[in-house]
Amino acid sequence: MHPLLEIKDLNIDFQALGGYRRVVEGLSLHLNKGETLGIVGESGSGKSVTALSIMRLLPGSAGKPTGQILFATEKEPAPVDLLSLPETTMPAYRGARISMIFQEPMTSLNPVMRCGQQVAETIQHHLGISREKARLETLRMFERVKLPAPERIFDAYPHHLSGGQKQRVMIAMATCCRPDILIADEPTTALDVTVQKGILELMRSLREEDGLAMLFISHDLGVVAEICDRVAVMQAGRIVEEGPVDRILRAPAHPYTRGLVASRPSIHRKLYRMPTVQDFLPKSRFEPRLITREDMYIRRTALQQQPALLQINHLAVRYPIYKNWLGQPAAWIGAVNGVSFDVYPGETFGLAGESGCGKTTIGRAITRLADISSGQIRYRNAEGEVLDLPDLSEEDFRPYRRDLQMVFQDPYASLNPRMRIGDAIVEPMEVHSIHDSGRIRREKAVELLETVGLEADHFRRYPHEFSGGQRQRICIARALALTPKILICDEIVSSLDVSVQATVLNLLMELQEKLGLTYIFISHDLSVMRQMCDRIMVMRRGEVADVGSPEYLFEESDNHYVRELIAAVPGQ
Repeated sequence: MHPLLEIKDLNIDFQALGGYRRVVEGLSLHLNKGETLGIVGESGSGKSVTALSIMRLLPGSAGKPTGQILFATEKEPAPVDLLSLPETTMPAYRGARISMIFQEPMTSLNPVMRCGQQVAETIQHHLGISREKARLETLRMFERVKLPAPERIFDAYPHHLSGGQKQRVMIAMATCCRPDILIADEPTTALDVTVQKGILELMRSLREEDGLAMLFISHDLGVVAEICDRVAVMQAGRIVEEGPVDRILRAPAHPYTRGLVASRPSIHRKLYRMPTVQDFLPKSRFEPRLITREDMYIRRTALQQQPALLQINHLAVRYPIYKNWLGQPAAWIGAVNGVSFDVYPGETFGLAGESGCGKTTIGRAITRLADISSGQIRYRNAEGEVLDLPDLSEEDFRPYRRDLQMVFQDPYASLNPRMRIGDAIVEPMEVHSIHDSGRIRREKAVELLETVGLEADHFRRYPHEFSGGQRQRICIARALALTPKILICDEIVSSLDVSVQATVLNLLMELQEKLGLTYIFISHDLSVMRQMCDRIMVMRRGEVADVGSPEYLFEESDNHYVRELIAAVPGQ
């Protein structure tokens, strides 16, 4: 019997200066009925391009793929080559027989169309049923994917829903026509561990109920371990290793695979330096060094013998959710409710928890990007004077804005796409009148680029010319331009490949040791928090659930919510 999907010697080229550049070369794969095949690799390895070629959705800059993509079910007397089908025939397969969940649900859903209408439209198009029947089927699908209040979700616009809810709408849309194959392209990227766990359980149950086959694309090896039967590892457009998921992740044979597996942080240990893919290339002699409990205790004791650099006392932040006819707030929602903690010089203090728990709001309140309702944010300046930052006027606060810098989650959205990155680093120095001349500022910007692992000739390039990891390095360099005392890192590695993530984490640790920086590290990824933080505060619904050292939280805490978060970490 033929595999459900078989790819033979697939080659894909994209237009480049002076001709074409090959991005997928000689790729061969097969997918059986009811099986989940994972494809892993770094950004640019060709994972998503391979998936798009199956759907015949490659952009216009791609040349015509060569090779074969054979699709065979009981409905066809012989396998069909999807690459050779005329475009007029392809819609009978695309969406109905083979469907796809894309990486970012917000950009996949039409922002000006109600969620239910988008799913109903798909059902009407492929099944040819009436609008009313399509509505009823959509509501049934929303119940099936465990969306709360299906009627409300049907009439809601995408921006009304959380990330996890939007992803469930996308899953309902992709499975509403009972496809034979579901292609999931990074469906859990940047989701909280508990939301991610729910999405994976949903996809697993759909696979078992419908007997569909899944092609699961991810850079998160923990997620792949949770849901896949087999895994194929891609590097630079080629498959370098393939086999059962347990064997690949526990005893990888190829150096690239070993590098990917080792690059992923663990909730069970902390290393002096995270290994990267380059450490597993030939002639590398990298040996990971474990930081012991005693080492961590000695470090924390030394840090806490100093006066606190930042003191948060009973902080509360509220947002209006309803206004009366005079335009005045009539109802409020509490984003942060009476939170208190101290941060010591040179410490990495972690804020963990699900989306909406108030982590980012605290970071924004500290930097005066969000107004506080009550409480204190006390900062010890260079002269040893303790100031309550919310009480300062904007003019008085301006000198301290230099000391408190924030690196945001999305590096591309943080950079002006029309400004060269060198100018983006120079600009804050000009605003705060740092250094005496433009020449010195440009020299300092080049020095900062080299400090974060980039090159001097990158100064004149634009943000779109860099990878995600490089853009995040640029944002770190821009924040360092003002020589801050405290760097607030808001989910800065949540959407990066494990190898790029390891490189950025190593950079942060090196900068802390070299420059004496203090970090407030915001993340939902507990394995990253274990690697980075001296202490962690776990938040839930705007309040403190638990706080303490990583060893205490991961090994000793009896807080039910903390244990629930730890249990949801995939692949541990």
